[in-house]
Amino acid sequence: MSNTLSAADQTTVATAAWGTVTLLSIAGIAGSAHKVATDAALALNAATGAVGHAIADNPKAAKIKGKNAAEIADRVLPALTAAVKVLEAHEPAEAENFRTTIAVVIEAANRAHKGEPSPTLAEMARKVTEALDA
Repeated sequence: MSNTLSAADQTTVATAAWGTVTLLSIAGIAGSAHKVATDAALALNAATGAVGHAIADNPKAAKIKGKNAAEIADRVLPALTAAVKVLEAHEPAEAENFRTTIAVVIEAANRAHKGEPSPTLAEMARKVTEALDA
């Protein structure tokens, strides 16, 4: 499967995945942005299958740049939707693997907080999940 994704498709998957970590860490500022980013990145690095290869083979995708959360979200949220569509077209099981990977990243980010996630983090997680399902 990893060989059937074009370089552009692999970049889309990696950008969506690492962008999710970036968005969650921005939203985690109310708690500890560093802890959110670390826990979410560790979860992402555990990805397997074609999704895991796309993430590992595109380290530059981890450097999502933007002046603010809105600019980053403008790039990442559509990439999440596109990644699911690309993966569904190639192999539906990999699309599910991607959704599960992102869900684990969100859970890891949420657990970085003591108690409930902040409202900001919860809202960003909702936006990420909505983009996955679009």
